[in-house]
Amino acid sequence: MTPIFSRSFNNAGRGVIALAFVLMASITAVQARDLPGSSPEQVGLAPARLTALDAAMQAEVDAKRKAGIVVLIARHGKVAHHRAYGMANIEAGKPMQPDSLFRLYSMTKPVTSVALLTLYEQGKFQLSDSLEQYIPALQDLQVYTGENAYGNMEAEIPKRKPTIEDAFRHTAGFTYGLGQSSVDFMYQQNGISYDTALSLREMVTEKLPMMPLLYHPGEQWVYSVSHDVQAYLVEYFSGMSYAEYVQKTILNPLGMSATFFGVPDKIVDRYTANYGPDGQGGLKQIEGQDGKRPAGETGSYQRYTTIPFGGSGLSATAMDYAKFAQMLVNGGELNGVRILKPETVKLMTTNHLPAGIGYLQPPSAGGNGYGFGVSVLVDVAASGNLGSVGQFGWAGAASTFVIMDPKQDMVAILLTQYMPSDVNIRDLWQRLVYEAIVE
Repeated sequence: MTPIFSRSFNNAGRGVIALAFVLMASITAVQARDLPGSSPEQVGLAPARLTALDAAMQAEVDAKRKAGIVVLIARHGKVAHHRAYGMANIEAGKPMQPDSLFRLYSMTKPVTSVALLTLYEQGKFQLSDSLEQYIPALQDLQVYTGENAYGNMEAEIPKRKPTIEDAFRHTAGFTYGLGQSSVDFMYQQNGISYDTALSLREMVTEKLPMMPLLYHPGEQWVYSVSHDVQAYLVEYFSGMSYAEYVQKTILNPLGMSATFFGVPDKIVDRYTANYGPDGQGGLKQIEGQDGKRPAGETGSYQRYTTIPFGGSGLSATAMDYAKFAQMLVNGGELNGVRILKPETVKLMTTNHLPAGIGYLQPPSAGGNGYGFGVSVLVDVAASGNLGSVGQFGWAGAASTFVIMDPKQDMVAILLTQYMPSDVNIRDLWQRLVYEAIVE
């Protein structure tokens, strides 16, 4: 083992890439039609059971556990249930609307993976390629092994180089700086954070290379900045900014004209306010419509308007995200527009974790594996809830969730504005959605 020598971690980036043209493209994107509507009965959903879903969501609002909620369910490509409950902004007296805009946080991640997979289809890289092949700054990464008797951090050469596949599936050795390890502390101390990084390039090519890996590549699943590495690779292979490429390749072709990076000033009135527990059984606003948090809080979603990241930053309506989700359920196509080949969607939505590597929970617990940017249900019984083998999806920090289920030909979306993410409402919502399926 060799000690890691003292290095400077505080060199700030020298500028922020202007993305005004991306914002303009976002606001003026060609409007494609929404997913068509249908009665519940026509797509095999029971109206009475959807009424039970509505009652449960309204009860969450009435009990002040949530400020507001939007639910959307589509089967066979048709929206059969799209409801809003509660308030978009309690303080402003604004009721929730079906087309309210929500901060998606990590529901940005599947979009980033799709963007990089479009470049995979173009033959720009192989999954087995090492990251350092395209990001030379990552060539000297070492793996943290502990501290010596003098309190100095020690590390060793990784057993193998982290690959692009590792970046897709969170097995590269990176972290998010949210844990209690010495490596997490280094991330925190040196600004590897969406609230502090000055650009995607700074995070991936300047700060991340100075961090040791938390574990040997391929030996663990740890939630991490891997999607930001993916976003940087999008820039490398496309020659465009990440945000511009996403706009051109995914959002515009799918007609996702109500999907934006951050909180654009021109449409701020359509956004929900974010809430958290007030410690007395109620709610307190933690991020308002102007994108600024109150004194004492840190960070702002509004900064993603001009500083986009691959792991967080998109905002959207339920209908707009449903277009993206339906495209994946359809095998990569929507309304005659093909984003990915069916084989690539299958690759994305297959469990890629090696045997014995757990996803979020101990190995074999929870019933889920992980593909490229999405969790994948591999064991319904182990999941402890209703569902289908092969369903995939992801969540966001403000209690937003999406289920994409090819077996049921279904997209289900739950959007709310509550932090930290509430798995209880997710589990309740998921059970009630599947209980509504009658044929």
